[in-house]
Amino acid sequence: MRRTVLISVVALLCVTAGVLGLVRADRGLVREHRSAGGLPVELVRPEGAAGKLPGVVVVHGYAGSARLMRGFADTLARRGYVVALPDLTGHGANPRRLPEQGAAWDAAIQVDLRAAVGLLRSSPLVEPDRIALVGHSMGAGAVAEFAAQNAAIRDTVAISLGAEGFGRPQRLLVVYGGLEFPGFRAAARDALRSGAAEKVVEVPGVEHISVLFSGRTHEETADWLGAAAGAVHPRDRVVPGALLLLGAILGLLPLASVLRSRPPGAPERVAWWWAAVAVPVAAVAAKLAAPLPLAVGDYAAGYFLVFGLVLTAAGRRRPRLEPVAVRGLVLVGYAVAAVAVPIHLALTHALPVGDRWWLLPVVTLCCAVFLFGAESASGGCVGRHALILALSAGGLLAAAMVGVAPGFVVLVVPLLVVLLAWQAVWAAVLRRRGAPAWLVALVGAVVLAWPLATALPLAV
Repeated sequence: MRRTVLISVVALLCVTAGVLGLVRADRGLVREHRSAGGLPVELVRPEGAAGKLPGVVVVHGYAGSARLMRGFADTLARRGYVVALPDLTGHGANPRRLPEQGAAWDAAIQVDLRAAVGLLRSSPLVEPDRIALVGHSMGAGAVAEFAAQNAAIRDTVAISLGAEGFGRPQRLLVVYGGLEFPGFRAAARDALRSGAAEKVVEVPGVEHISVLFSGRTHEETADWLGAAAGAVHPRDRVVPGALLLLGAILGLLPLASVLRSRPPGAPERVAWWWAAVAVPVAAVAAKLAAPLPLAVGDYAAGYFLVFGLVLTAAGRRRPRLEPVAVRGLVLVGYAVAAVAVPIHLALTHALPVGDRWWLLPVVTLCCAVFLFGAESASGGCVGRHALILALSAGGLLAAAMVGVAPGFVVLVVPLLVVLLAWQAVWAAVLRRRGAPAWLVALVGAVVLAWPLATALPLAV
């Protein structure tokens, strides 16, 4: 009892510290949400600034959003910039569907950039002839191309540039992480060699996403744009967000004790090797029937759903794994699989395009079936559970490598590995406290489903 109270107090302190940290991150800044021809844009400026300020459009990458780039707004706005954070077509709060890859895709992004730049130029707070561009990954190529075609853009920063061949912007800085795939390093060097870029910076010890939260990346960006001297703020929101997540996680421990349905015991010997069978079945099934309007999340959700159904059906449903709940989840899972296409058609036609509140519970259900199947097939054994999750991630990566899954899955898998590793550890903790299997699955499903449902772009 004393330990439960202590954990509850620590959880409350973490949540409180997280909330206060997020409130503090907005101090000194003014934020407003605008629309530029249907393009959602968040404008951030320093509080109490006098006169017109230079402007900068900060563009996210594929499967990102304006929220992912808020750290740059925190840094640059405090250094005297008005920052525009757009949600590109198909991403974040933008209700427009992402076109097929190719000319239509590139054209849609260029239209979005033109609208964001036009919004800054029309603002009475911004000097119209002092607008710069910053972009990451897909956004890096987009801002480089836009700057090459618009001489009024003097300064451009391309972070994790994927390819060269966009022309020659006036002043282009290319930044990439030392742990990124070799192609990003090659693209940066090609841009420097061809004269498209004036400077290339390698940020050591970071990869494709963490490069956005490196103080070195922010410092190089601010210096290149000629911003006023000051501190950088890449982690002002990351640390409070992590504290909130930690508080939520710790708060589940008392809940697990209250819902205790079985005492800890020796793991059962079950057919965990069915995970190897589930990999090809799930990979092919997700390719044939991925109905959600998500460019990548539809395949991942379908893969996890089928994977979980195979494991749940193969697992030995003993009393300690709650057979009634198992059968119920199997029935629900098969029902969802059977009517997924009609549900998709009905919802996407009945709801406004881009209103995807329903995607989170649907993807969560798919992930819950997957994690419940892993829990069933592992028999509560930590090692077998971790092995099953590792096989699922490896199978998803293999499917992308051979062309069955969307190619972007290769970049998503590292994030999924982190989330699945967290699930493996936390599942072991919850099991030790006697948590029911459905709670173990639900906790992991919410965390796993969130980026799949909300961070990946809407497809055509």
